[in-house]
Amino acid sequence: MIDSSKQEQYKERYKTKATPWDTGRPDFNLVEMVEKRPIEKCQALEVGCGSGQNAIWLAQRGFLVTGVDVSEIALQKASENAAKNNVTCTFLLLDFFEKDVPGLPFHFIFDRGCFHSYDSDAERKKFAERAASHLVEAGLWFAIIGSTDEPPGAPGPPRRSARDIVTAVEPFFEILSLKSSHFESNRPNPPKAWACLMKKR
Repeated sequence: MIDSSKQEQYKERYKTKATPWDTGRPDFNLVEMVEKRPIEKCQALEVGCGSGQNAIWLAQRGFLVTGVDVSEIALQKASENAAKNNVTCTFLLLDFFEKDVPGLPFHFIFDRGCFHSYDSDAERKKFAERAASHLVEAGLWFAIIGSTDEPPGAPGPPRRSARDIVTAVEPFFEILSLKSSHFESNRPNPPKAWACLMKKR
């Protein structure tokens, strides 16, 4: 699991509203993937759902969505946002790395910035294994991952190389696409990212 100090830091940032990743809108990478691939309406899981904008967007398009997070404040905001948008999502306080999500298996998992939070190859491999265990056969996982193409020292999320991703996921997933992108952001220069779509082996 993410060590307790990182979890507390994450929770504290929600308390102090120091959450640059919380843009108030769904990530454009998710929107493009769902609309252009397309990904059909299904039972979906968002890992690290935050204030729920991506889960809500999926629910508005007919997905049956469960969102999990380790921050109670984030989940409270997510529930409030879902109510404001008149959609139904299930939001759960849960550490995905350690506990199974009720309602599995899912057909689609979305992860914006959780996989890259793990520093070691072994942890990222375990995260990929956890994702696979929550999916139906040939289920899809779409992850937005901080990229090492970002200049050293620039602010932003943890950075992983394409090799880091492949090493972790290939035992459990076929990589369908891995493209250079950037995070949905309110910054003038959004952090660079990998947009990675995978199918469970």
